[in-house]
Amino acid sequence: MRYAPNVRRAQGTMKRRPAMKKTSTVRVNGNMIFKGHKLTIGVDLGDRWSNYCVLDEAGEVLLEQKVATTPEGMKQTFEKMPRSLMALETGTHSPWVSRLLKELGHEVLVAHAQKVNLITKSTRKDDRHDARTLARLARIDPELLGPVRHRSAKAQIHLTVIRARAALVSARTALVNAARGLAKSYGQRLHKCGTQQVSRELAAELSVELREVIEPLLKEIESLNERTKEYDVRMEKIARESYPQVALIKQVKGVGTQIALTYVLTLEDPQRFPKSRDVGCFLGLRPGRRDSGESQPQMHISKEGDPYLRTMLKAACFFCCLP
Repeated sequence: MRYAPNVRRAQGTMKRRPAMKKTSTVRVNGNMIFKGHKLTIGVDLGDRWSNYCVLDEAGEVLLEQKVATTPEGMKQTFEKMPRSLMALETGTHSPWVSRLLKELGHEVLVAHAQKVNLITKSTRKDDRHDARTLARLARIDPELLGPVRHRSAKAQIHLTVIRARAALVSARTALVNAARGLAKSYGQRLHKCGTQQVSRELAAELSVELREVIEPLLKEIESLNERTKEYDVRMEKIARESYPQVALIKQVKGVGTQIALTYVLTLEDPQRFPKSRDVGCFLGLRPGRRDSGESQPQMHISKEGDPYLRTMLKAACFFCCLP
């Protein structure tokens, strides 16, 4: 007996077995598997999605899942879990994720990404395996992760002002070099002056054809100079209203508001350094060490820590050395 297509499809649907729920989904919804366990969770942060692995006190994997790398997704997933030790690597999303997880009551370890060799040098690297490795290292010995401390939200937004200004200065330098290079390739030159004095008037002595090409670049440089001055005013206001210690640091020759404020915001809490010389190690200004037996080779500085602040400090040193 032949059936119409729609009737045959309906009968096939009736005979089909119902879909089985995933075990992991049932566990998360019931939240029963986490009761009575001391949990350790490793989170491998991605730009869109993050993988996490949940271990019990014996090191057994209880759950491996994905979560959206958004405040809503993180809160929905981890606020229902009991207080746990959570480990994640440093990265773009690690500052706000670590603050959010602490607000949810978890103990958070932020691993130094370059010091976790089991992940960086692994020949079997994927997000799921990295999350499991973070969880296992955090469970065994947190010091293996080389834990770092993220600054507060207030310090981060203030430091973002300095970083945004640095991005404008870098773009301005590239445009000035491009304008001068284009003029030279045409057999002409722009007058020598400081970057902050560059304006469309420099193109007055160029040929008509070249002036039409160079003037838009000089116009953008003028705009960047104005935006940079606005950031300078904002930095002065931040230093004056929120960080009085900046005025003390500025008493050192060669140190201005930008360097002093960057120094204060990068360290944030100086009490965490037992000795003042530890600050130099924190900024990567100490020599590296690779001793073996009687061999003690002289190494360059380690260059660990914040590279921008290290650049600012070197600029201040060069200024102090001037006659």
